[in-house]
Amino acid sequence: MSASQNVAVVGGSLAGLRAAEQLRAAGHSGPITVYGNEPHLPYNRPPLSKEVLADPDRRTAEAMFDRLVFRRRSSVDDVVFHLGQAVVACDLAAGTLTLADGGTASFDGLVVASGLRPRRLRVDGPKRGAHVLRSIEDCVALRRSLSDESRVVVIGAGFIGCETAATLTSLGHHVVVIEPTGPPMNRVIGSALAGAIQQHHEAHGIHFVIGPGVRGYTGSERVDGVLLDDGATIGADVVVEAVGSVCNTEWLAGNTGLDLSDGVLTDNDLAVVGAERVVAVGDVARFPNPLFDGVPRRVEHWSMPTDTAKRAARTLACQLTGQAPEPAPFAPIPSFWSDQFDLRLQSFGSPALADEVTVEEGDLSDLTAGVLTKHTRGGELVGSIALNLAPARQRTLRDAFVSLVPTS
Repeated sequence: MSASQNVAVVGGSLAGLRAAEQLRAAGHSGPITVYGNEPHLPYNRPPLSKEVLADPDRRTAEAMFDRLVFRRRSSVDDVVFHLGQAVVACDLAAGTLTLADGGTASFDGLVVASGLRPRRLRVDGPKRGAHVLRSIEDCVALRRSLSDESRVVVIGAGFIGCETAATLTSLGHHVVVIEPTGPPMNRVIGSALAGAIQQHHEAHGIHFVIGPGVRGYTGSERVDGVLLDDGATIGADVVVEAVGSVCNTEWLAGNTGLDLSDGVLTDNDLAVVGAERVVAVGDVARFPNPLFDGVPRRVEHWSMPTDTAKRAARTLACQLTGQAPEPAPFAPIPSFWSDQFDLRLQSFGSPALADEVTVEEGDLSDLTAGVLTKHTRGGELVGSIALNLAPARQRTLRDAFVSLVPTS
């Protein structure tokens, strides 16, 4: 491989770091530059809604960073991390990037690792006091807005919303969770388990408002309440918007032939459809997984940056040298976990695809004692969720998917 071929990685989080490491592992010896809009080196985000938010010392972002930053492999010691400035445009035909300050950079190969940002509610009313939770700075700002026994309204009962609500309730705050679509995490885990988790969380002090949506915020200079579609108002000192994510793909919008309707469409090798010498990694990549079917989907799980980086790096390395791509299909096993109060939820596969959910172990009336649910589609296994099961038992759940991975 030519040592002069320059690879640009757009995205300075875990996916960008893993892509750089895997490019070196795949034999790329040329320059690699990682571009990130945050001022920090890649760091671990899942603790932000849990132990970092609950940190009693209320340390600054800088003080917390040492415990969150990922340890980098020595193979990327020569990789340049260009941080604190976003890439705002890309010309794939010319092989150039445009930075926020107007500067430009060229590339021979490109890794799209630009990830997600929190979706914000577009409602009337003051915005001061309404927070999201994605970055270290978001976490610090949220903590600083809290006083003793604050009234907190969390909008959205997905995983981030539930984790944040559980953490803040444990700290003594009065938390209301608003979710128009049903019980917490219903879309992913199924209605029965979602209902059981709602009851569990209510017993720990969270109040859920299921059904009505948010019409706006009340208050003058800052939020003092949340106005619902049904006309009710819930008083709030602090609001946390946890209503999903938006893919950071605007910087690619000037390139015709790309499907950016939901992240970046790729083939099974993570090669971006409609482009040459361009791959995508992490939760912005929309790819087909033959473990389930041929439908391209994005996967917003913590395991995806590492899994996709391995395959994408090999794909890009082959593209840069003209070699044939790897013949075996790319069939990663998605996995994620979530800590909420005294529950540890571990998932394998894609349970959201299921049309039937059965309880294989335990009782939904006692989640802390351990529960296992099996998620099937057309009778075929697509996911499993374990609550409070031993690590050894969880490994057997993952092994159940290993046998499903296609080899050709």
